Amino acid sequence: MSDVDYRGIIRDGLWSNNVVFSQLLGLCPLMAVTTTATNGLGMGLATTAVLVLSNVLVSSGRSLIVPEVRIPVFILLIATLVTLVDMVMNAWLHELHKVLGLFIPLIVVNCSVLGRAESFASRQPVRAALVDGLMMGIGFTLALVLLGACREILGSATLFSGAPLLLGDHFSFLEMKLISDYKGVLVMMLPPGGFLVLGFLLAGKQLLDLRQKKAATAQFHCAVETTGR
Repeated sequence: MSDVDYRGIIRDGLWSNNVVFSQLLGLCPLMAVTTTATNGLGMGLATTAVLVLSNVLVSSGRSLIVPEVRIPVFILLIATLVTLVDMVMNAWLHELHKVLGLFIPLIVVNCSVLGRAESFASRQPVRAALVDGLMMGIGFTLALVLLGACREILGSATLFSGAPLLLGDHFSFLEMKLISDYKGVLVMMLPPGGFLVLGFLLAGKQLLDLRQKKAATAQFHCAVETTGR
């Protein structure tokens, strides 16, 4: 367990191997539910719960699952967890459950959940699998909230609209009205607006990665020159 690079796992989940911005997975719920930041937060938290639980269970039982049936077992396990999450949300977050609708059961076919179970959790100890699931889930949630916030601000000049109704009274502090007489840009609340915002966010990430790479290269050359002298 001491050989596990937890810093690398955290960096991959939040940035380098982000489910949305690097792997481009889970785009169906990304486009469908991110009309507001509140919806994105709810969907992201539900997916995070499934990622964490599935990673932990797969890692715990990896020695008991024979390779020939591992994929059907993983899918059955994930489907069971998604069903439980769906029932919990229906019971305690019913308004949010009604808004997200069919996209909660569709977490079963989210490639990121099965992908992490197959590529990471089935090969790593429980603690590493837990951290990986948590970081991948948080990275996915941040992407959904960021996209939803951009669309909501441009579309209606609000932020976390309906948070008390969908998530409970404890989240009322999140709801904000930024411009009172703003008429809004309708296209941002429609699927084309989601694709536009996602494109700009992907381009921004690529620019930041490029700058970071150039800075690292310049630092390396400077170190080489200094060593040579």
